[in-house]
Amino acid sequence: MIEARHLRVLRAVAGTGSFSAAARELGCTQPAVSQQMKALEQSAGTPLLIRTGREMRLTQAGGALVRHAAGILAGLTAAEEEVAAIAGLRAGRVRLVSFPSGSSTLVPTALAAMRAAHPGTRISLVEAEPPRSVEMLREGDCDLALAFRYGGAAGSAGEWEDLVVRPLLTDRLVGLVPDGHRLAGAGRVGMAELADEPWIAGCPRCRRHLVEVCEGVGFTPRIDFATDDYPAVVGLVGAGLGVAVLPELAVESVRAKGVSTLIVEPAVEREVVALTLPDLARVPAVAATLTELERAAQR
Repeated sequence: MIEARHLRVLRAVAGTGSFSAAARELGCTQPAVSQQMKALEQSAGTPLLIRTGREMRLTQAGGALVRHAAGILAGLTAAEEEVAAIAGLRAGRVRLVSFPSGSSTLVPTALAAMRAAHPGTRISLVEAEPPRSVEMLREGDCDLALAFRYGGAAGSAGEWEDLVVRPLLTDRLVGLVPDGHRLAGAGRVGMAELADEPWIAGCPRCRRHLVEVCEGVGFTPRIDFATDDYPAVVGLVGAGLGVAVLPELAVESVRAKGVSTLIVEPAVEREVVALTLPDLARVPAVAATLTELERAAQR
């Protein structure tokens, strides 16, 4: 197999005309040059150099190899520089997918920190709720996924076993009722107290979990409206069309008008995490983005 280091020596010999001069140019010994040329000729399967007096002359095969060596070595140098830039966070990209309330709370702080610290790293963002965001990660459509799961949810154990899971925070769900509601000033509410209320539900995963929680305290919620859009949920509650439970991250990202926030009992929480593949976790730009997401969650 022809090696790049042998091509560099061949070019030096061709340019200087002798093994000794090539050795001086390369900063090595003359025997080392001779040994590498022998190895290159063995790989090529034909003579590459002919000694004429005190000089070395290229054979036809040697000349062809030198011509190609320029492009090969230039491409290799460019590749080495690009890899070094990526490893040193002077370049690179991260494709991030996040659920909406994460996009509006955790992601901006993390990406601003990444841009300040590593301006050469490009980060793209698209939105998707789990489990679709996790599927995108496994399918190679993103490098990093912000996701969540509810504690005790059916099927949640082991769903991320093949991934690197970086816990970010525990997000508590809070109750929302219209300002004029009988419980508006209560501060706390038991889920069973909302059994007869019309409900406004969120994303499909949140919707399933809402039904599980309500059935756990003895009733099935009557869901009149369902929407993935958190501002729409808040708007519907504010208009007096029902009650809802939303993650605190979602409430934080929405200007809540006409609604009162209540602590829900029993406590309902979801685990917010950053996910990536084991190989991607070793990529410097992905690792740095994970760190900044952790810092954003701590703040």
